Amino acid sequence: MTSVVQTLWFARDMPAAVQFYIATIPGSTMGPVVELPGNDPPGAVVEFTLGGQSYRGMQAGQPEPFNQAFSITVECDDQAEIDRLWNALGDGGTTQHCGWLRDRWGLSWQVVPAMLGPVLRGPDRARAARVFQAMLGMAKFDIAALHRAADGH
Repeated sequence: MTSVVQTLWFARDMPAAVQFYIATIPGSTMGPVVELPGNDPPGAVVEFTLGGQSYRGMQAGQPEPFNQAFSITVECDDQAEIDRLWNALGDGGTTQHCGWLRDRWGLSWQVVPAMLGPVLRGPDRARAARVFQAMLGMAKFDIAALHRAADGH
């Protein structure tokens, strides 16, 4: 069986970043941090899951900085979860439009309501357009406002 694991290459503080992510994202786990022998500066690797998705964290040498070409999307069932994750992941980072933010380590995230994808892909294209237009005016998503837009209000 072939498996696919995304590797996140951190410039600094990889163990702290991964510990923060697993404490923040429900259903997450972290394996032991393995020090890489012979690296100067010292490096490390760790296997972890976020919400059941497998990742590998690595810190070694001088990686390219994270950019928005790669992001992790977290789908949330309610506004309380959006608010909690938006505040936690955005703390020390920067917020952007349409649910995007960059955390304090520079990793890009999208914190989105679970209802968004089905509405945007749905057969009612006028409804999808209203929700999309409402979404463009938001940084952190407001589920109630998206529902109002979906309903034409």
